[in-house]
Amino acid sequence: MLALVKKPRIEISLQGENIDELLNWIKKKYEIAVLADDQKDDYVSIGSTKYGKNMEKNRVGNLIAGARLKSGLTQAELADKLNVRQNVISDYERGERRCSKTVAKKLSEVLNVNEEHFEYNVEIVKKIKESQDVFHPKA
Repeated sequence: MLALVKKPRIEISLQGENIDELLNWIKKKYEIAVLADDQKDDYVSIGSTKYGKNMEKNRVGNLIAGARLKSGLTQAELADKLNVRQNVISDYERGERRCSKTVAKKLSEVLNVNEEHFEYNVEIVKKIKESQDVFHPKA
């Protein structure tokens, strides 16, 4: 079974016995959505869910936010390293602003992520989708 805790966002894969009991316990504290229930043989592609579609819609912004958090930086700290205002980073992460090649290169250097992940080129997006690994740290 694949479940999503909505706040904080946590995706959980559950297998084995007493799954319903565990889900009921989690539901007491968190709002959850069951994305796929193996017991019912009713599989749902994460990409077909509202959550999955929103994630794909703002793929670059989500990658920036994820890489920033993985690096242990706040938006303000990343903004300082890029010599921009904090609201610019917020705009990138929300998908309100697109990264130029220059910004993608700076983000790549600061966050230690391949530059191509921050670009909007359709061919690059296809290449990244085919890859199982979202972040490719530089060697």
